[in-house]
Amino acid sequence: MAETGKKVSTIQRHCAAVSKAHALRGVDSPTDDKKFKVLMEGIARLKGVRQKQAPAFTLATFKCTVKSIDGKTLAGLRDRVILLLGFTGAFRRSELAALNVEDLAFSEEGLIVNLAKSKTNQLGAAEEKAIFYSPDFKLCPIRTLQSWVHRLDRTTGPVFVSFRKGERLTERRLTDKHLNLIVQRYFGPTYSAHSLRASFVTVAKLAGADDSEVMNQTKHKTSEMIRRYTRLDNIRQHNAAQKLGL
Repeated sequence: MAETGKKVSTIQRHCAAVSKAHALRGVDSPTDDKKFKVLMEGIARLKGVRQKQAPAFTLATFKCTVKSIDGKTLAGLRDRVILLLGFTGAFRRSELAALNVEDLAFSEEGLIVNLAKSKTNQLGAAEEKAIFYSPDFKLCPIRTLQSWVHRLDRTTGPVFVSFRKGERLTERRLTDKHLNLIVQRYFGPTYSAHSLRASFVTVAKLAGADDSEVMNQTKHKTSEMIRRYTRLDNIRQHNAAQKLGL
């Protein structure tokens, strides 16, 4: 796999699958062999293990971009909801794509989104995200979402759907690839739907949120990913090189 150009993380996932398959059969896995581990260390050194991170945008850029979207059109309203909900809820793109209207519980205090399953919750245990009101209607994920759900005019089924010609609503669920394209339409080709989640972590940490508060929304199991998301900004903003006086 290394010779075909596969990333180290991809090779590691395949190795984990091989190890799991052997464990289920009660036999030793070749991935536990010392020689194999030495080989993997060599591949990691040769190829490098730094993972490609989805770039994050600043809060100012996000606000300006969202406000520029024409919310009077159905497509504009839908796209604004995707950006606002994806950012404030720190959703994975697969979670956004899988949302159903019946997963949404609105109240005067805010919105609770029930996640049926997620990357770190494959068994479907109860997992929720809290979304809060914003005083600015154009930046309010809840009131914008309520307007969109009202246009859907149904109480079940996918939240984010595609259109027929003339902005006629369908019940065809948007895929995570569609969500990527929508984010790139407004922020540029270097960004992806995962940038909404990465930006939540970065903006929240810069605003003083601690790891436990961030993880309560992102549903990360450890703080390692939180540190990975914020590492670049920490390097730039908390660095003695800025104080050299040159």
